[in-house]
Amino acid sequence: MEKKILNLLIILFTTNSLWAQESKSSDENYKKRVLESTEIDFLMSYYSQDGDNAAVTGGIGSEELKDIAPTLIVSVPLNDDDVLTVEAGISAYTSASSSNINPFDGSGPADPFQASSGASQTDVWMHGAGTYSHSSDNRNQIWTGKLSVSSEFDYSSFGFGGSFTRLFNEKNTEVTLSGNVYLDQWKKLFPYELRSFVPGGSGHSSFFPSGYNPKFDGLDGKNRNSYSAGLVITQILSKKLQGAILADGVFQKGLLSTNYQRVYFSDYPDYFVDNFQLADDVERLPNSRTKIAVGARLNYYLNERFVLRSFYRYYTDNWGISSHTASLEIPVKISDKLTVYPSYRYYSQTAADYFAGYNEHLSTEKYYTSDYDLSKFNANQYGIGLRYTDIFTEHHIGLLKIKSFDLKYNYYKRDSSFKANFISFGVSFVL
Repeated sequence: MEKKILNLLIILFTTNSLWAQESKSSDENYKKRVLESTEIDFLMSYYSQDGDNAAVTGGIGSEELKDIAPTLIVSVPLNDDDVLTVEAGISAYTSASSSNINPFDGSGPADPFQASSGASQTDVWMHGAGTYSHSSDNRNQIWTGKLSVSSEFDYSSFGFGGSFTRLFNEKNTEVTLSGNVYLDQWKKLFPYELRSFVPGGSGHSSFFPSGYNPKFDGLDGKNRNSYSAGLVITQILSKKLQGAILADGVFQKGLLSTNYQRVYFSDYPDYFVDNFQLADDVERLPNSRTKIAVGARLNYYLNERFVLRSFYRYYTDNWGISSHTASLEIPVKISDKLTVYPSYRYYSQTAADYFAGYNEHLSTEKYYTSDYDLSKFNANQYGIGLRYTDIFTEHHIGLLKIKSFDLKYNYYKRDSSFKANFISFGVSFVL
């Protein structure tokens, strides 16, 4: 974040020399605060998706999901140089796919294309984070530290990290180094039909057809640790052009499989209850993963009404996935306060080495998944946004002064049956 110093010099002409000396001394000690007053951001998003390749049911079945996520962010200036930001939010969803972790607890026949009405159909993800930021007197150095926690029905996470930013060349060049660690833990939640095959399991075998004998024997471990580092170099190239180079690396270690995602083998017989095929095993993936991404941004100020914002990223990992992301956003300034910003994003990736579709894996393989997020696909995303900015905070809601308002819609479509709609809005207040 680019920080600028505004030096204020007030020259008072008076016959009182003592007052003049006091005013001069006060001016020399003046320093603009990093954040003038407390700011409050309220964000809300609604997300819906659908498709026919649910990972929970082995690459076939409904991917219908609906999610609503409110978030509150409060930034408080502690003094001239330090800011504390606290974030809290929830994400409440209903999912046809996760409901079929146990497809037999509903009132109707079990079916991968129908949501079970059981308890796993809905869940709430909760998260909280605190960030402390300190800026040097000349605003050329910024240090941040962050702690975060999150939890849902089968997963909990604790994270910490920080960053350092250095500005050079009269603040025309900015370099940021960042690092984060996330220590996550899974709850062992297996598909219903496999639970009796774990030592000390809950014993459902009498419910299933004679001869059903999956490969499944549990999964080792429950921890997943992620370590990431990032570098961003931003440069003002001219009065109208700004560029940035980005690089990120992530290393993950632990249980990287999702323990309730089914896999079906082509060399195993198929067993059904109602319309639901019983699992042969769960997803199994290596216990380590390395991800590397490099990218660039280029923003061009065309004129007082149009700005071009472009982005490209290349990603690769040691699971065999490589991807390309390209996006373009064109903010159009309708008035001093109102901006419309259409956007487009293209994404393409190769398949992971361990991916195969529904009922295509062999039981002799060491690693396997039928999660179509790890398949080969192309995707297009189209968006339109609206931003209202009230520089002088003329409008109020009680004691809160409205600083800005954002509303955005995105439509996402893969070259498969998967599609999604995303609506978000945010309001920024100054206290």
